[in-house]
Amino acid sequence: MTVNLKESPLAWLKARDMVSDRQFEAGERLRHDWERAGLGPRVTMAWDAAPLARGRRGAPGALDPTLAQLSVKRRFEAATIAVGAGLNDILWRVVCAGEGLSHAEKALHWPARAGKLVLGLALDRLADFYRIA
Repeated sequence: MTVNLKESPLAWLKARDMVSDRQFEAGERLRHDWERAGLGPRVTMAWDAAPLARGRRGAPGALDPTLAQLSVKRRFEAATIAVGAGLNDILWRVVCAGEGLSHAEKALHWPARAGKLVLGLALDRLADFYRIA
């Protein structure tokens, strides 16, 4: 699947200097983890190849795809826990679900422009979690 990163709400905020480079990188890492963990909605069945009866495919020492996906899911969950309750709602909506900031504010029943401040705090905590300088 091809994704135009310039169309994401986080990239839109970055282009208008509403989030810093550090915050943007943290958000992109979270989105990447969310996608690699397969947490997004599926619109069709998985067309992955059936597992082989003998041995594994892939490089020696490489994680099994299922184990790798579980590892990324754990990292995603740890990141959202580190951000904290109340902050991870807006973070998930804007970064992972791709909702616009105003739409996320309305869905959370927040006043206008409150989302920008809360998202900034969430992205700062997320950057701390990912150890982004």
